[in-house]
Amino acid sequence: MFGMGLDIGIDLGTATVLVYIKGKGIVLTEPSVVAIERDSKKVLAVGEEARKMIGRTPGNIIAIRPIREGVISDYEITEKMLRYFISKACGSRNFFRPRVMIAIPAKVTGVERRAVIEAAEQAGARKVYLIEQPIAAAIGAGMDISKPSGNMVVDIGGGTTDIAVISLGGSVVSTSLKIAGDNFDEAIIQYMKKEHKLMIGERTAEEVKKSVGCAYPKDPPSTVEIRGRSLVTGLPQNIVISSNETLEALSDPVFQIVGAVHDVLEKTPPELAADISTKGIIMTGGGSLLNGLDKLMEDNLKIPVFIAENPISCVALGTGKALDALDNMNKNRVGTSAIITGEEV
Repeated sequence: MFGMGLDIGIDLGTATVLVYIKGKGIVLTEPSVVAIERDSKKVLAVGEEARKMIGRTPGNIIAIRPIREGVISDYEITEKMLRYFISKACGSRNFFRPRVMIAIPAKVTGVERRAVIEAAEQAGARKVYLIEQPIAAAIGAGMDISKPSGNMVVDIGGGTTDIAVISLGGSVVSTSLKIAGDNFDEAIIQYMKKEHKLMIGERTAEEVKKSVGCAYPKDPPSTVEIRGRSLVTGLPQNIVISSNETLEALSDPVFQIVGAVHDVLEKTPPELAADISTKGIIMTGGGSLLNGLDKLMEDNLKIPVFIAENPISCVALGTGKALDALDNMNKNRVGTSAIITGEEV
């Protein structure tokens, strides 16, 4: 059915892995979590099944997130995870070794790039290409980045926030910040400890973030009831938390992201900055869905800020479109600055 030309795009995120298959679109969205047996290192579950085990496993089973802050922290487990996702996405047609395009953070080292390429090759890829996340996000958000005009993307994932000004298919100014969705969760956990003497887990923090988390005052404020363990009595306790409290809890990571966007704008050549102030900034990634973050950024930067249509899927869609365009790009060499092939690293 696919013949030899099976092409796969992968958004290898800290929190989520998305897999795009040419002609089919996004076929898989799963958490980047692997559950293994502590002693034998045997993989017991991958993705959603493994995520359910976080914080709930007996001592001999550990749930690992092999990608931390956008970088492979456990090479062997990442390779097993990739192999699982590639075979799950391709099904029984897996004897065709696919061409794979993987999105990586903008500021990773050569060693880290090599690790991604090797993990994908070990997992069964015929040829591996890498593309910077903000470029993939811009393509996936439907921007035409091939023209000599400034486009700005802020891609807030789980582990990294990638900010880039793109023109003629490449990054002109970019930065990668190790502050993103996971830090929002962590900030909520720390706030609950400090203000309410309540210990909550990652999953509860994520629920708080999604239901009442905000970066800009909500009118009227909203509340949610959560359960955790009291640090005073050691027993389970229910409390109600309001959006005003999350506003306070999240102010530090949120302002660090806004500050980084400001820094990139300051370094942007004036002509491109003028383009951006007209067109606005596009936000992608799951972190861009934090309530009011676009409004806060707009207020602070005095530039229109838009959230992309499918913010969570943008990077994966971009890897797919980049694969489609790769053959054309190689013909005219435009826009290849952001794509690194396995051989060139």
